[in-house]
Amino acid sequence: MSSIVVALPKIEDAKKIRAILVRHGFSVAAVCNTAANALAGASELGYGLMICGYRLTDMHYQELLEYLPSGFDMLLLASPKAIQEAPSSVLALEMPLKAEDLINTVNMMLIQIERRRKKDREKPKVRSWKEQNYISNAKMLLMQRNHLSEEEAHRYIQKCSMESGTNMVETAQMLLMLFFEEV
Repeated sequence: MSSIVVALPKIEDAKKIRAILVRHGFSVAAVCNTAANALAGASELGYGLMICGYRLTDMHYQELLEYLPSGFDMLLLASPKAIQEAPSSVLALEMPLKAEDLINTVNMMLIQIERRRKKDREKPKVRSWKEQNYISNAKMLLMQRNHLSEEEAHRYIQKCSMESGTNMVETAQMLLMLFFEEV
């Protein structure tokens, strides 16, 4: 589950927000009144939700947004006037706020964060130039020695990879070592 950091200028208000969230089953990782502490907490967590006020003791919310880790979304608690000026990337709730609105908004945002994380985890890992080079060289050798097409060579490496339980780069390295031991 995603982590929540609450950063408000008055620590008492931040603690009240935490109490509401905890009462409704959310986990609040940090409560603070400075942007520096909020950023420190957020960077340790990696992803989650930053609930903050318009102006903290050491930083404006827009500045905080710039420094926020990429895995974090921001929920701004502010006056209607401040909300009108907020960028579209920031979700906002009007102060004074209703507990129900806070709970529903936090729940919705956390679901979005979890969906985004799941989607990011499912993306295939991008191979480095070196890793890609191993695979290309193994394919070239298979194509030359065994008269395979590039697709067939690729499928052969994939098949060997799956059968041996290693990734394609390791399989390509093993094939290259076998070919060069023969020479």
